[in-house]
Amino acid sequence: MTKTAFVTGATGFLGRQVTRAFDRAGWTAVGSGFSRANPPTILKVDLEDQSAIEAALDETKPHVVIHCAANRFPDKCDADPDGTRALNIAAARRVAQAARSRSILIIYISTDYVFAGKAGEAPYEADTAPNPTNLYGQTKLAGEKAVLEVCENTGMGVVLRVPVLYGHAETPAESAVNVLVDAVWKAQEKDAHVSMDDWSLRYPTNTEDVAGVLVDIAARYLVADEARVAMPKILQFSSEQRYTKFQMCQALAEILGLPLTGMVAQSGAPAGSAPRPYDTHLSTKALKSLGIDVRTMKFEDWWKREMKAFKR
Repeated sequence: MTKTAFVTGATGFLGRQVTRAFDRAGWTAVGSGFSRANPPTILKVDLEDQSAIEAALDETKPHVVIHCAANRFPDKCDADPDGTRALNIAAARRVAQAARSRSILIIYISTDYVFAGKAGEAPYEADTAPNPTNLYGQTKLAGEKAVLEVCENTGMGVVLRVPVLYGHAETPAESAVNVLVDAVWKAQEKDAHVSMDDWSLRYPTNTEDVAGVLVDIAARYLVADEARVAMPKILQFSSEQRYTKFQMCQALAEILGLPLTGMVAQSGAPAGSAPRPYDTHLSTKALKSLGIDVRTMKFEDWWKREMKAFKR
């Protein structure tokens, strides 16, 4: 029997890859969106409407819901705190409630920003006490708690934390990593003086790798039946390659064959924006304990294949 996966935020940066991954793995993959919905593959579902969520699940009858929909940009979260709480917390609770009442597994996508990221603390285990430093991390942590509370003692609620993502994008601005290509080109302009963070440590992870891990998690938890109650409720996935944003720009510039003299490395904590942690490296120990492959594609190798799309 073919299993069905329902992906919220399926028109978004990660959601598109998740939908493709389940489809390629032989699942029936159905997504939801709102402003960019495209029925019948991508249903238009208002996540502020409990009845709309329930109707979508009743129509598609999924075995698993992958909840990707979120406001995931820290500065945008600060600009719209009420909207951010509505999407990152309240909507997560609604989706979890609809899933639980139908005995559907839900996997909630969270972030490494639930941790403070102070020097010397990383890598963080899945059971380390979170301490987010900005509204984005705070709302995603609250979303985690909402999902796990709704699904308590059922084994039907799982959290997957991931770091900053890169990969196939409709526009570079969809990713805090992809957009660095634009910064590298801007640094080529006459008298350019592009400031770039060379302080906070990041572990850029490809959306295709995250999507593949989600397929594996769904398969493991669904086949476990009653045993999943004892399985980990919080999982973490991350590349092990470490960069600052400036170092990512250096790697991208080298691939493009461009100088980077028009870019200036900033060694201190970024000012004038939502606070960023220094190092929120995630341990993947919990995933490994389930026998799930946590290998990732190499940052430079992916960009060498894809960069032709950005060359001018």
